[in-house]
Amino acid sequence: MKYPLIALGATALVALSSPVLAQDATTVCLITKTDTNPFFVKMKEGAEAKAEELGLNLQSYAGRVDGDHEAQVQAVESCIAAGAKGILITPSNTQAIVPVLKQAQDAGMIVIALDTPLEPAEAADATFATDNFRAGVLIGEWAKAKMGEDAADAKIAFLDLTPSNPSVAVLRDQGFMQGFGIDVKDENVVGDEEDDRIVGHDVTNGNEEGGRQAMENLLQQDPSINLVYTINEPAAAGAYEALKAVGMEGNVTIVSVDGGCPGVQNVEEGIIGATSMQYPLKMAALGVEAVAEFAKSGAMPEASEGLTFTDTGVDLVTDAPVDGVDSMTSADAKAQCWG
Repeated sequence: MKYPLIALGATALVALSSPVLAQDATTVCLITKTDTNPFFVKMKEGAEAKAEELGLNLQSYAGRVDGDHEAQVQAVESCIAAGAKGILITPSNTQAIVPVLKQAQDAGMIVIALDTPLEPAEAADATFATDNFRAGVLIGEWAKAKMGEDAADAKIAFLDLTPSNPSVAVLRDQGFMQGFGIDVKDENVVGDEEDDRIVGHDVTNGNEEGGRQAMENLLQQDPSINLVYTINEPAAAGAYEALKAVGMEGNVTIVSVDGGCPGVQNVEEGIIGATSMQYPLKMAALGVEAVAEFAKSGAMPEASEGLTFTDTGVDLVTDAPVDGVDSMTSADAKAQCWG
């Protein structure tokens, strides 16, 4: 099925709308950061399938690139104008998007964050997400155990998301640091740590080219880097290409978060040492179900026990397991990966 591309304003909002099922069908909006990252592609598939199952009208929107905040603002405004009953959003700017989402709530809509919590988190009526802090902890613990005594002399490059450091990026960064044994200082701030093992941070926009450029930049700062944390697997793939170009690919360990099929394949091939797998289809399906229930009864979703959000699960994937950190192999992960 082909969807129309509708450009609105300078930021070129992309609207990808499913056909209306009925004139009085409940409308739910899905707003993702992009429509090219396999994670968001799978999220959209999950939302479409669940909306069709429940007889809802799904309207999907995405920015051209990660960080396209203005596009997301325009998408929320379009959803309000359309009389949608709920918004599912993976926010690019977790703070700046809150005022327009409050307008949606004031108009009677439920707002559900997917994957990336708002700031403050309670600005959303509910959040369905990977425990992103836990995802970071898992790859940090694995990297520390894998390096053994050499972890004390690690040279670490951080390949982050965008300059605005949305909550998902902060949580993964800080989780990795805790898992690796680094004092995170202020848990809400990226880059304030004082550990000499950290070479530096650079941004990737969550894509392969950004990962390559960020890796090149950090190698110029310190060519002795031997451990690379990446915000996601596309960034990890770019980092590997930069390392390979200078003959360092065999001397550096890369860890990441995602669980996409290309990333799992990169684990199998030794490009990525370990990655934390998340489940975007489940996030979107649960979100659509929650909007349907809200439209029917006004009920709000409940968070997982002991958490402020609904945890959709995370698992470590590696073919080099270490004691004390549960994991699955790349072969097992292929049965559950996406993209």
